[in-house]
Amino acid sequence: MHWTRLQVAYGPRPAGSAASRALALRLQSALPKSHFESVPGGLRNIVLRVPGRDPNDIVVVGAHYDTKDIPGFVGANDGAAGTAMVLELARHLTPHTLHPTIVFVLFDGEESPAGTPDSQFEQKGLRGSKVAARALRDARAMILLDFVGLPRLRLPREESSDVGLWAQLRAAARRVGAGSTFPASIGPDILDDHTPFEDLGVPAVDLIDFDYPCFHKLCDDMSQVSQTSLDRVGETVSALLPRL
Repeated sequence: MHWTRLQVAYGPRPAGSAASRALALRLQSALPKSHFESVPGGLRNIVLRVPGRDPNDIVVVGAHYDTKDIPGFVGANDGAAGTAMVLELARHLTPHTLHPTIVFVLFDGEESPAGTPDSQFEQKGLRGSKVAARALRDARAMILLDFVGLPRLRLPREESSDVGLWAQLRAAARRVGAGSTFPASIGPDILDDHTPFEDLGVPAVDLIDFDYPCFHKLCDDMSQVSQTSLDRVGETVSALLPRL
């Protein structure tokens, strides 16, 4: 919750803006061994590699830190909550305690530029994840944390998400008492930061509750973020990683 509030306090953070670049410096400083990865248009992903026992067995965990370019839009759930969760997972994972090497990525430029028609989102958006996917095309799995902060959160399997990886995620949720957050149902197929990885053959899952009324609206503020939801998803992913 602290990191979610901190991001929201920067106000709107569209990719390439002064607020977004200032936030990137703050996030990168919280991950001392991370580095910036260049993204076309002067944008920057933030990447942290936490070595496991096998340096060649890669699992990617990511979220986007930019917000939709809408005046006054602060993206508490749509951007900040997932970024906060990735940050905390990255900060508390001890190197060499897991078999795979975990690469945490905070994507810049997930949202398409202002004025871009929805029909061109796949071409104009997902800028940071397209770069990261090419660099990590040999990854064994990819986990995307997107809309994960909503009160009364329910995360059905996004339709394109890998069935086997999703089953492992649901099993982890049951182990930590969060099974009801991951119902045995299927949600819509969504273009998101996992899509460039899927396009390159990397099994991926997208954790997204796409059924909420504040999508790209000014009401996506801290009222849309629940500490309980963040805890349930964070504990689930934390329990999943050792079993991968």
